[in-house]
Amino acid sequence: MARLRAPGGCPWDREQNFDSIRKYTLEETYEVFDAIERRDFPHLAEELGDLLLQVLFYAEMAANEGQFTIADVLDHLNRKLVRRHPHVFGDEAARAAGNNAEVDLQVAESAEGVLRNWEEIKAAEKAGKISGGSTDADPAHPQSRLDSITRAMPALLEAAKLGGKAQKAGFDWPDWRDLLPKIAEETAELEAEAASGDPARKPAIEAELGDLLFTVVNLGRHLGVDAEMALRGCNLRFRERFREMELASLSPLEELAPNELEDLWAAAKHKLATGPKSTAKEDVDAEQSRRSRESQSGPNRAERNHD
Repeated sequence: MARLRAPGGCPWDREQNFDSIRKYTLEETYEVFDAIERRDFPHLAEELGDLLLQVLFYAEMAANEGQFTIADVLDHLNRKLVRRHPHVFGDEAARAAGNNAEVDLQVAESAEGVLRNWEEIKAAEKAGKISGGSTDADPAHPQSRLDSITRAMPALLEAAKLGGKAQKAGFDWPDWRDLLPKIAEETAELEAEAASGDPARKPAIEAELGDLLFTVVNLGRHLGVDAEMALRGCNLRFRERFREMELASLSPLEELAPNELEDLWAAAKHKLATGPKSTAKEDVDAEQSRRSRESQSGPNRAERNHD
């Protein structure tokens, strides 16, 4: 990387800065996710290398500006691992690495105990109590236990972590069932704002939609379901079902009537759920036949369920 950034190196690499590179960091992170989900380990090795390249790139740019080097990055990581694992490296080594938190060292067989120690040590770090830290406080922005959760992470992950942190202070729903009426309440408030039809109410609609999403994410937290992973799974199912619709349709989808699109969707969902026991066209025909029978016995509205 030093050679690429040096005079006579790569013009593109030399032109990059922290702002221009950061979008690639997010892209490479999600490509790592994708390779893991597909269990494509040869590709995962390649993608991890691409992600590591981002670290090297940032470190080299920082070194060019006299900020820090890759050695500093590795030193910080090494000290953090020692500092936050006193039950592994010993209390003396952890304190030499900067830990001043009083933690339980007898947690070698307890993952929950390790996490409690981790949180205590992180809290001490955030409070500026580790070696070389600052204890200065900004009176205009008093510290909160939520400050340890960075705003830089994806919103779904941030929402889950905020809920989890608040839970440790006793501010949480006692049971997952208690979130169901809250979801209904937030849905009603969103509906009320959206029904106004007033463009000036868009900020309020956005706020209500955010409240609903936050509540749903924390329902997932109570159920032990990661909202980001759940949504990624839903996105994948939607892709697969939509592709089946495209394959089964004899006409472009945009030329079809709503009920024809519903038939295609239901057939695609059934086909993917039951396996390749019939063709997509046969599933569409079966769905249309079912609808015809139901129309004779009374009105029915097909449901489009992405879950």
